[in-house]
Amino acid sequence: MSDAFDRARQHFLEGLAHFQAQALPEAEQCFESALALMPGRPSTLTNLGATRVKLGKAGTAVPLLEQATAAEPGNLQAWSYLALAHADLGQYAQALACYDKALALHDGAAAIWLQHAQTLVRLGRADRALASLERALALDATLTEAWSHRGTLLREMQRLDEAAACFDRAITLGADQQVHGYFLASVRGGAAPQLAPRAYVEYLFDDYAAEFQQHLVGVLHYRAHELLIQRLADLGPRRFPSVLDLGCGTGLCGPLIRPLADRVDGVDISRGMLDKAQALGVYTALVHADVADYLAGAARSDDLVLAADVFIYVGELDQVFAGVARVLRPGGIFAFTVELAAEGQELQLRPSLRYAHSEAYIRRLASTHGFAVQMLHQAPLREDQQQPVQGLYVYLMAG
Repeated sequence: MSDAFDRARQHFLEGLAHFQAQALPEAEQCFESALALMPGRPSTLTNLGATRVKLGKAGTAVPLLEQATAAEPGNLQAWSYLALAHADLGQYAQALACYDKALALHDGAAAIWLQHAQTLVRLGRADRALASLERALALDATLTEAWSHRGTLLREMQRLDEAAACFDRAITLGADQQVHGYFLASVRGGAAPQLAPRAYVEYLFDDYAAEFQQHLVGVLHYRAHELLIQRLADLGPRRFPSVLDLGCGTGLCGPLIRPLADRVDGVDISRGMLDKAQALGVYTALVHADVADYLAGAARSDDLVLAADVFIYVGELDQVFAGVARVLRPGGIFAFTVELAAEGQELQLRPSLRYAHSEAYIRRLASTHGFAVQMLHQAPLREDQQQPVQGLYVYLMAG
């Protein structure tokens, strides 16, 4: 028994050393060996569970951490990692309960208050999340991520001056200048960046991919993809040998346009979204790329280019129009939507972090790049806070 204990202890200590050095596969192996020799030890269960959370193995971490918390209800580390594991699995109510347990044990950890707030946001409890962020910042005023999240919540509450102060503070503390400059521009107005930062958009949609379609269609009542393709019929009966779906996302346009096309290709900045689109089986090829960069260099000729609700993340559209003009065959159609800018503004970055464009701006770009306006009409794109968001549905023909 003593020999088993000594060997288990040695494996455990080696596991801790690997864990601290971020050598996580080696740490996992050591903790597994220690647990095999001495089953049920809360310290080993906790550290093995924590290692698996860090390795992205939340499903196998949960039972270990549940055993640890059952054996030691005062185990702060186990409760914290169990909360993280549930959050990784999308089990936000369970995660919140675990964070509550952790905070009941120790309410002086700023990082746990931050994670508590992030979980409340996932559950749609913005007011409670804001209070948790304020607790985090009271404990550690240098917590950059907390300032950023607080700014985001205040922006969504339309408390724009307070949001701007938070983003300014985050930048001062070393937050990503490009991303937070974009956030600042959305709440302060004035000159806006030409497009949303790629890192922000890629992270947003990779994180959003699993629930994107249900939220967009089921909650925001998004129908722009359907209306955009339905109105193609108003241009006359036609079949499209080659279609390019810009910012294809999870593939909402693909099944709708496929009966009218010989091939449909898609391009998107998010790998997570492309994985969802691939599963539909309607796209001939899918490309992970920024749409403007792709259009500038792609060796292709298309008869229809679609962009449904894509340009809300692209402010200045000149490069996109140039790229579409490059790949469209003469007589080809460029069909897209834009959010409608406020009166008197050509290009606008809104507090929603979405760009809006005016009809005059679209017509000017069309003329510059050799497109003829075939059809342009105004209709809702989706809802935001249960109010319709007006957009332009645009159909251009290549010269």
